[in-house]
Amino acid sequence: MQLPLHALDGHLFVELDDRRFLIDTGAPSSFGAGKSVTLAGITFPLPTAQMGLDAETISSLVGQRVSGLLGADIINAFDVLLDVRSGQITFATDPIPLEGEAVATDEFMGIPIVDAEISGVSRRMFFDTGAQLSYLQHETVAAFPSRGVVTDFYPGFGSFETETYAVDLAVCAIPFTLRCGVLPGLLGMTLTMAGTEGIIGNEIVLDRVVGYFPRRHQLVIA
Repeated sequence: MQLPLHALDGHLFVELDDRRFLIDTGAPSSFGAGKSVTLAGITFPLPTAQMGLDAETISSLVGQRVSGLLGADIINAFDVLLDVRSGQITFATDPIPLEGEAVATDEFMGIPIVDAEISGVSRRMFFDTGAQLSYLQHETVAAFPSRGVVTDFYPGFGSFETETYAVDLAVCAIPFTLRCGVLPGLLGMTLTMAGTEGIIGNEIVLDRVVGYFPRRHQLVIA
């Protein structure tokens, strides 16, 4: 099932049945206006809110009018192909073939974890399509060039400011330079509790075709 995909204001949105949803692999649970959503012939119940967020609050946070958020509980039921350049996202119940560089994924509460190589060290990081920034919770982040202060938000926590850095890393053996911040206090501690050291945001999907295949525990970048 192919649907329109938009990259707007640093976030990824899918158009589904005249409704717009944020695509967020970093959120365990979906929510939104309407009682359900149907993807590739499968209907999923849709609560109106999660963690104090509903369609109104998420719209104000992302700067776009949306009907809700599609999280890991729905996304992980499919093979997903993200092609931002062509403006399309595909949800399939059958395996999607994609030639490219692949990496195995782990997960925590349904949120995918990948290994990223930074300065010759492999670090476990969440893959979060809902994140406009990436994050590195390690002192070495300050060794990279500064990119200034950015205001970001996190569901259940609210808005915060972070210094950002241009971090060179590799995902699926493909080099990227990502703008990385540092999560404040308790948010940073949640990464440690999950055995991770950062977040890979949606920058890696903007200029490449990316296959996220959670049922096969695989991320492929073409």
